This record gives sequence, C-alpha cells and structure tokens, in this order.
Amino acid sequence: MEQEFRDFLTCGVLAHGFARLRCADCAFERLVPFSCKGRGFCPSCGGRRMTECAARLVDEVLPRVPVSQWVLSLPYRFRYLLAWDHALARAVLGVFVRVLLGFQRHRARRYGIRDGRSECVTVIQRFGGGLNLNIHFHTLLFDGVFYAPGEGDTLDFRALLARIAARMQRLLERRSLDSGGADLCQADPVVEESPALAGISSASIQGRIALGPRAGARVWRVGDDPDAPWVLSTAPRHAHLAGFDLHANVAVPAADRPRLEQLCRYLLRPAVAEDRLRLLADGRVGLTLKTAWADGTRQLVFEPLTLLEKLAALTPRPRINLVLYHGVLAPHAGW
Repeated sequence: MEQEFRDFLTCGVLAHGFARLRCADCAFERLVPFSCKGRGFCPSCGGRRMTECAARLVDEVLPRVPVSQWVLSLPYRFRYLLAWDHALARAVLGVFVRVLLGFQRHRARRYGIRDGRSECVTVIQRFGGGLNLNIHFHTLLFDGVFYAPGEGDTLDFRALLARIAARMQRLLERRSLDSGGADLCQADPVVEESPALAGISSASIQGRIALGPRAGARVWRVGDDPDAPWVLSTAPRHAHLAGFDLHANVAVPAADRPRLEQLCRYLLRPAVAEDRLRLLADGRVGLTLKTAWADGTRQLVFEPLTLLEKLAALTPRPRINLVLYHGVLAPHAGW
C-alpha cells in the first residue's frame, strides 16, 4: 500500500520519466509522462484500464447475444472476510456463478435443451459510492444458453437468492470460519500481520473512521437526515435477504453494442472520479455522491488522514485477478 501511494504521487509527472512521441510525417512531438499503473484508487490509470478492458470485452470476447447484469452484495461479515482472502472471494464467487449457470440450464430444459451451457464475466468491485470497502460482484450473464443441435418448474427470484445465501453459509462452515460475525478477528491473519490494516478495513466497511482523534465515529455527511427511513428498492428482479442483495434489472439486447460497452465501463470503473472530489477551504476533502442516499446525504467530508485510510482499504493485494470468466468463456472450456 505504501508503494501504491508513492507511485500515485509520481503518476503523470514529467520529472519522473516520460516517453517522447514524434510523428514521422509532420514532425510533431509530444511528451507522455509515465503512469503509476495503480489498481487501487488512481483515477487516471483506473479510467484508462476501464476504457481498454471494456473495448476488448465488446470487440473480442462477448458475442452478439442478449446480456443481463447480476449484482450480488454481501453482508458486512462476508465483506471483511473476502477483503484480503482472494481464495475465499473466488470460492464465494464460484458459489454465485454455479447458481446462476444452473438457473440458466434449468430454464433451457423447459425448451427441451438438455445440454445447454451459458457463460458469464464477473468483475469483483471493492468499493462503494462513499469510498467504503464493499466487496461485491458484478456479473454479465448471457440471457440464454449455447447447445449442440442434434420441463422444469419456474424458479422464484427470491428463492434464487436464498439458494445463494444457503450455499455461502455452508462454504464458510466447511472452512471453519465464524459466519455469525461475533469473533471474526480470532485467528485472523490480517490482524496478525497488520492490526492497523484490519482496523482500517473493518471501519471502512461500516462507514466509520479508524485513525485519528475521531476514531470510531461516522464519516461527516452533508444533507444527512437521521430520521429518514431506510427504504429497500421495490424494483423488479431485486431481492434482499439476511444482508444479501441480488439485483438483475439491467439488460442489454444483442444488437446494442454501444450500450454493452457502456455497461462494461460501469463494471470496470475506478473507485472514484476526480471531478467528484474537491478541496474545501478548511483543508478537508469533500466527496460528492453520484446519487443521494436514502437519508438525504449528498456529500461526504473527510479529514486528510481519513481520506488516506479509505483509499488504503480499497487497494487490492498485488497479483490477484479482479476480472474472472466462467462457463463457455472460462479458460480451457471445452466449447
């Protein structure tokens, strides 16, 4: 994380290295400064990676078939467990994907297709709209199956989420992890390796401050109405159960490639856009929310140290893959 911050301070600064580009026809020259290539919070590198990966998915990976977005959000106790245990995060994602692909095969059998196979692309996002640590999964699932030419009952959407929640609960029990959240820091490798990091992650998940004189307090909110009721969405194809939240009300038709690329960019976006941050007169930093929260909050205000701890919690471990493929698109898939 220290290296991530140090590299970010040199990102785009000519004094720290650049490439000179020269047009062979008109002799026009331009100096392009080196970037930090950070994956945690750099808006410039994150935006470049978002644009390149979204274009590659649309141009080279995703076929012209209808696609829907499935978003699975997890309870707080799962977010902490998955924040630094990538193997567990992939196991949880595997449970989610197996339920989705099984759901597609079940639907295909209603049309007489016995060996249908679907596919999906998942982006593991680590952040919420308020720079909070929020491990959740954005999955692009094909609305249909592939099958080689040559009836079941309808599944309720809430029942689908219940199946996901039950299987994840069994996954934690098999790995002897405390799923009740009462003693998560017992034999916690993050606590043993870095108590400060464990405290920062836990506070970020809860929207609280970990360091400084206001440790334990909530982040300052502008427009906060503490009496506002918490309202769950009543949109179709949206379910909430025991802290799990499943949303699948975004779909893209097969022919709308610009809309598909826009959706891919949304999945791959960086943690924060630079135009949403501004330095206040008193030295604090204001973050404008993309949409107002249910309690009326439109802006969050961070002390400089608080902003640094929030960014630190969002930085993933090095050499882990946050874009994963399953089904027909998976590595070494037979089809």
